[in-house]
Amino acid sequence: MPGHTENEISIKAPVDLVWNMTNDLERWPQLFSEYAAVEVLSREGDRTTFRLTMHPDENGKVWSWVSERITDRESLTVQARRIEPGPFHHMDIRWEYSELPTGSRMRWIQDFAMNPQAPVDDAGMTDMINRNSRVQMALIRDKVEKRAAAMS
Repeated sequence: MPGHTENEISIKAPVDLVWNMTNDLERWPQLFSEYAAVEVLSREGDRTTFRLTMHPDENGKVWSWVSERITDRESLTVQARRIEPGPFHHMDIRWEYSELPTGSRMRWIQDFAMNPQAPVDDAGMTDMINRNSRVQMALIRDKVEKRAAAMS
């Protein structure tokens, strides 16, 4: 059965700042703890194709893949998918942003399926993504809130 996750976090910062910081791909290695490098391969309007490289895992393996993101600033959404899915049969991610009375909300919705030869199955990856999303979202929240405080 394919995997599906939904994670969200409230950030005490204006939605414009949250949008700008989280869609600045070249700065993702400073925003996320898991990414070692981002290489933008092409940009066409709101569509960006890029290579993500992670820090080595506990076995020393470095994971890298090509993804595509399509941003829609007006609707405050991003559609992303892996072009080189690696261990995934497919991986689709939707980012949603919204304004709150105290700041912003950022939500990640991920739909995926693992290949049979992948090191984990759909249920295992669902657990991993849920755990890691909470960690990464908290890091992002802290960094965005720190920037917002410095700007005020």
